Amino acid sequence: MQRFENGYGRRLPGWGAIALLLAGCSTAVVEAPIAETPWGLQSGAPQGQPWVHKTFPGKAPTRFHYEKRDGRDTLQVRSDASASMLRQVVRIEPAQLGSVRFSWKVPALLEQADLATRDKDDSTVRIVLAFEGDRSRFTARDAALSELVRVVTGEELPYATLMYVWCNRREPGTVIRSPRTDRIRKLVVESGPRRLNQWLEYERDIRADYERAFGEPPGALVGVGIMTDSDNTRSHAEAWYGPVRFVRAAAR
Repeated sequence: MQRFENGYGRRLPGWGAIALLLAGCSTAVVEAPIAETPWGLQSGAPQGQPWVHKTFPGKAPTRFHYEKRDGRDTLQVRSDASASMLRQVVRIEPAQLGSVRFSWKVPALLEQADLATRDKDDSTVRIVLAFEGDRSRFTARDAALSELVRVVTGEELPYATLMYVWCNRREPGTVIRSPRTDRIRKLVVESGPRRLNQWLEYERDIRADYERAFGEPPGALVGVGIMTDSDNTRSHAEAWYGPVRFVRAAAR
């Protein structure tokens, strides 16, 4: 299997802030040669920048591997009390926002995790979407937080971040607000252990999901990420992701 843990330093806007809030520390970026794999060739936006692996100083990195599994091109992700993110910078304007297609296979959930609790905010699978927007609408708290993470990471907090997650107990359709900032919201698409150990396929309407989570129309989509983390619960998580694909509204 091919490893994606080493590469070259690279700064990309916006994502350091998300990483800081999820992992609770500053970040470094390591480029991952994922674009060279069958998974990478099928994933993300065609005009997007290369997928990169963002690691967090003071945190063990999650391990990302290309693997042919069950006849599929997959990304195997393994977290051992670790946290890091694989992501791609993209740009899809609001009028072109259509749907995102993704799949995953999860063998077990993190029993102690709670996506609504600061010190248990781990997840076996996450698909992360970052958006532009009118930052003048930030609350005073979020504006101050954005300035703080800019000073720490050199990157501003994205206007809004939407995550698709698998929750231990909350029902699909539930929106969970991040315990750290209101600008990160998680939409539950799977719940409980009933559908473990099988491939699950999703096609989500980005605009409808954003409006459900944030109560307003979305701005441009500027980033997509994959994150499996278990650093807060000091536990083990493993999952397989199929390719992530975007269907633009004009192509429907």
